[in-house]
Amino acid sequence: MTKKHCRTICASSDKMLEQFIENLPMETSFHRVDSQKAKCGFGLQGVCCRLCSNGPCRITPNSSRGVCGANADTIVIRNFLRSVSAGSGCYIHIIENTARNLKDIALAKGTLKGPKTLERLCDMLGITGTDEYDKALNVANAVLADIYKPDYEKMTLTEKMAYPPRYQRWTELGILPGGSKSEVFSGTVKTSTNLSSDPVDMLLHCLRLGISTGLYGLALTNLLNDIILGEPEIRMAPVGFNVIDPDFINIMLIGHQHSMFAHLQDRLMDDDAISKAKEAGANGFKLIGCTCVGQDYQLRGAHCTGIYDGHAGNNFTSEAVLATGAIDAVLTEFNCALPGIEPICDELKIKQICIDSFAKKANATLKEFTYETREAAADEIINEVVAAYKSRRGNVPLNLLPEHGNTNTLTGISETTLKEFLGGTWKPLIDLIVGGQIKGIAAVVGCSNLTNDGHDVLTVELTKELIARDIIVLSAGCSSGGLENVGLMTPEAAEFAGPNLKAVCKQLGIPPVLNFGPCLAIGRLEIVAAEIAGTLGIDIPQLPLVISAPQWLEEQALADGSFALALGLPLHLGTAPFLTGSPVAVKVLCEDMKALTGGYVVINSNAAESAAILEDIITEKRKGLNLE
Repeated sequence: MTKKHCRTICASSDKMLEQFIENLPMETSFHRVDSQKAKCGFGLQGVCCRLCSNGPCRITPNSSRGVCGANADTIVIRNFLRSVSAGSGCYIHIIENTARNLKDIALAKGTLKGPKTLERLCDMLGITGTDEYDKALNVANAVLADIYKPDYEKMTLTEKMAYPPRYQRWTELGILPGGSKSEVFSGTVKTSTNLSSDPVDMLLHCLRLGISTGLYGLALTNLLNDIILGEPEIRMAPVGFNVIDPDFINIMLIGHQHSMFAHLQDRLMDDDAISKAKEAGANGFKLIGCTCVGQDYQLRGAHCTGIYDGHAGNNFTSEAVLATGAIDAVLTEFNCALPGIEPICDELKIKQICIDSFAKKANATLKEFTYETREAAADEIINEVVAAYKSRRGNVPLNLLPEHGNTNTLTGISETTLKEFLGGTWKPLIDLIVGGQIKGIAAVVGCSNLTNDGHDVLTVELTKELIARDIIVLSAGCSSGGLENVGLMTPEAAEFAGPNLKAVCKQLGIPPVLNFGPCLAIGRLEIVAAEIAGTLGIDIPQLPLVISAPQWLEEQALADGSFALALGLPLHLGTAPFLTGSPVAVKVLCEDMKALTGGYVVINSNAAESAAILEDIITEKRKGLNLE
């Protein structure tokens, strides 16, 4: 902890950011960590139930059951399933809106910027059409039809998207999901008062939610966005506070639904819109990325260099980005928009606009996005943002940090661009793994939080430990924002890698940490794993591949983790979910799950120890493939 003006803030792996926040005259999440450091022991273990008026009931050594008779296993895993259901629901909301947007564009014969992905997806799903619009419409309808099915009717696209050996195992276990929205509904109902008390059944339901989350909410969302917004392209890009140009009207984006910004993005580059900005005294408009929608913009940045300036930071960087005074408006459309940004926006006269009612902020204007009203809404947003710029610039002090971040982070990595970089085949990567130049692959994914020694501290230190062991890291989510801002996604970061990985990076001109973009891109990582496994003729759990969400934060992360377990991957977490009070939960997730799917959970909050555990797992996987 660091003290300044009698205020204590949590540490950050990004020391320049930490110092900037330390000197702010306003409160941020970094300041509130200390006042919330006393945690409820019952809550941490998950042994508190407040579902009925007999409670809240808390399980103790002297009170092993709640008033209704529910024991620790029932209470803990019921709470866990309820959280996984909520997290899955968030992702299914995103794929639903994305599919609806694709459908509307197809019906209106609008611009489809990713024709290659459309053809690829049609081939994958067995969908045909008379032209690109008919194909896009049929794809969107197929996705929507699946997610709207009842839970007793299995989704038809699952088999077409899933890696065949995994699909077979899921079938054997009876965990193939029904309609994904219905699965969320069922998970919520099942966890209500005096219903399910079978902990194993509830954990299996988590796996069903994980599969529908991963294949639909993650993988399919990326592919639909590729069709709408354009396919990723590898390039070098700036990251950090240096992307903020005070000579422009700056709009910060927060959320996960990139397709909702497609029309506004193009509209801000029209001559009449730029003229409005210039009349107000600015050079034009710029979009500033923050959280996962910013990562998604960065992934496709080659398509919008005229409007997108770069990615400033992850979820817990957003308050500091606003505190620069150079952001004139915040547009939000889903989660990771911290409530803590609201008083900062008020103080600095920053206009807040929400375009999805699910993300309505207390002091923001709601302009709910619909395809039909997009043109009028975009013009209203432009006018309100220009008015905000006029009223605040010159009246609000600027507190810039132009030296923060870097200008040469490698971006645009996806399952297609990486494969193209390797020559159109995964063989070069496989050969490097077989030859031992790359020991294995670690996916470091998920959120950022302010625990585990501070903001991104465990994420950054674990990543350094992994690459020092010649394990290449693939990243997705807010973790990427922390890793890129400290320079681990620049080619120069090869110096942190072990001798073998360092040589590979220098030869190829790449960093040892590859950024796949937003948390949704965990779905892209699954595609990479499936294609590599398919090339080798093995199942995914046999790969020298591990996954870590070292600083997971939200319920969505629990749904992501359930997908990882369904895939059969070892899953490392820096902080245990709130289920350690259940012996059954701990045993099933950390031990018994291996026999079910091949996956299991590892909990460790120490970077060096965690890296050693993950390295041992990779070594064991290599032995299983006769690589040692």
